[in-house]
Amino acid sequence: MTFLKILKTVQKKNDSLLCIGLDTDIAKIPVLLRKHKNPQLEFNKRIIEATKDLVCAYKLNLAFYEAAGKSCYETIHKTLDAIPNNIITIADGKRGDIGNTAEQYAKIIFDDWKFDAATVNPYMGYDSIEPFIKSGKHCAFLLVLTSNAGSKDFQYLDVKGRPLYEHVIAKAAKWNKLKNIGLVIGATHPNELKRIRTMVPDMPLLIPGIGTQKGDIESTIRYGCDKNGELAIINISRAIIYASSDKNFSEKAREVALNYRNQFNQYREKYFM
Repeated sequence: MTFLKILKTVQKKNDSLLCIGLDTDIAKIPVLLRKHKNPQLEFNKRIIEATKDLVCAYKLNLAFYEAAGKSCYETIHKTLDAIPNNIITIADGKRGDIGNTAEQYAKIIFDDWKFDAATVNPYMGYDSIEPFIKSGKHCAFLLVLTSNAGSKDFQYLDVKGRPLYEHVIAKAAKWNKLKNIGLVIGATHPNELKRIRTMVPDMPLLIPGIGTQKGDIESTIRYGCDKNGELAIINISRAIIYASSDKNFSEKAREVALNYRNQFNQYREKYFM
């Protein structure tokens, strides 16, 4: 099954565009979990168990696991084991290097850990992303217009009368022969998101910036989805997973996740149903 088919299937099944970012910082998880052998893993498992029927994807920011030291590989493997097979898993490592190095990054992400998708920095060109798009069942989400304030430093630079990020989109569309390239577009750029969706009407968009970064939900749904109200993967991390630091943290995470999913669906109904 292709990546797009898997994504559309789970978005319909769970009636959800929500992606929860498991950016699990050991310093921020509830103190009550510190007694566990692997607190980071235990936290992830409880969040997943509480929210797995509300999401289309989970995104693991690899930095938080690599910073944890020797437990990194076990934690990632066992976290992925806890996620139902029909839900999209995204390795957020923003990899991007020369071809032979990119091959090794793709190997561990897709062959060892068995993620469905990865975030990739396209700055070094096609050979740096080619290993991530060899198989139609895997997706590479290219950084295009990110949600952070520093996105304005380079991504908007004028290149032959167009912003640099539009040139990246044009290349991505050209390279997308297996229909397994997506784009990372921040919800903090609603006007640009509207134009980008017209440029790539059938491409999946990974959209961070809702929640802690205060991106607008209505414009994100209206402009980020395809014509069927699908193909937007809207990531929320801290606002959900750290909704509570008490013993009820997983129940509170579910409550907040359900609220976001319902808000998304209200606007999907308004604009697409």
